[in-house]
Amino acid sequence: MNFIEKFFSKYPKEKLIKWFKQICLAEAISWFFLFTAMTWIRIDPNGVVPIIYISTIGSIHGLFFSLYLLFLPSIRKIYLWDDEDSVFSLIAAFFPFATIWIDKSLARFDRE
Repeated sequence: MNFIEKFFSKYPKEKLIKWFKQICLAEAISWFFLFTAMTWIRIDPNGVVPIIYISTIGSIHGLFFSLYLLFLPSIRKIYLWDDEDSVFSLIAAFFPFATIWIDKSLARFDRE
């Protein structure tokens, strides 16, 4: 984990926070499109276009999912999350639209 923290240490905290918020939103939006792709592939399993669509959207969603997980250790240090908050934000990556909730409720300095 030190290499991740060392990599992100060269960027200002404000920029990391901005990127994290954008990644949270992008991950949630890409999950929506992945859900549409999964639905479409069930409706037309032999079509070429649904296969291309699910492959493309799946790759994009995987990128945002990976970026979200890469940013978590640095964001944990910025917001001073305890272990419970960190585990909760890690688990939230696996549930649809939960990253938006992480962005709106956990990723704040004025939490109680």
